[in-house]
Amino acid sequence: MAKSRCILTSRIDATCYADACDRIQAWAQSHTSCYVVAANVHVVMTAYWNPQYQRILEQAALVTPDGMPLVWGLRQLGYPHQTRVYGPDLMLAWCRRTTGLQIPIYLYGGSETTLQKVSCYLKAQFPGLIVAGTHAPPFRPLTPDEEAADVERIHQSGAQVVFVALGCPKQEQWMARQQGQLNAVMIGVGAAFRFFSGEVSQAPRWMMRWGLEWVYRFSQEPQRLWKRYFINNFAFVMLFGCQLFSHWLATLLPMKNSEE
Repeated sequence: MAKSRCILTSRIDATCYADACDRIQAWAQSHTSCYVVAANVHVVMTAYWNPQYQRILEQAALVTPDGMPLVWGLRQLGYPHQTRVYGPDLMLAWCRRTTGLQIPIYLYGGSETTLQKVSCYLKAQFPGLIVAGTHAPPFRPLTPDEEAADVERIHQSGAQVVFVALGCPKQEQWMARQQGQLNAVMIGVGAAFRFFSGEVSQAPRWMMRWGLEWVYRFSQEPQRLWKRYFINNFAFVMLFGCQLFSHWLATLLPMKNSEE
């Protein structure tokens, strides 16, 4: 089990790309049914407000610090060298790893056009990568029969790692429902398919390093993202500020008592 800390009510694991890929490899090769969540502030705040979603995070095999505020949080809570483990980059790191392992992947989510572009992009970047299949589910709740058919389609493909791009919280809910049903490692990657297909541009790396990716994404999709960033981000800063204050107080009081 990865070392971790709780940020608000969510477990965030202290990991890195190499460690995460090692874990995914072990799970994939043993045909373990499990899922990986790349957590940002939106994920943590969704879990804070929604106990059912919170339980989904608790059941995840790995919860990576996808957003810089969570990286900074882990650093303040005892992991000073923690780095970001960003969903889209984890997807690329795994594709690079699996070309030598011949472990097939599956792409689930987005549109048919998006999937075709992503598949071509990944195969060009990683010669030898096995994309066992792709599927774009309808943009509506699936019926039980449709969901079962999707799982069977993935089983028949032989894929051992499934990248799921349905957005938060839908992708985590889907992965949790398939745990125990789908003998593969499921990894939620959010907007990764839209980035790699060229439909949405990623923020410059310097903005990512400074935690300003949200500014860039908001400028691209203000109507869709304003509530997520302005309400959730403000609430997170206030709540985590209180958590940090309590953490520092708990750390300082024993030191003060020992000095006395």
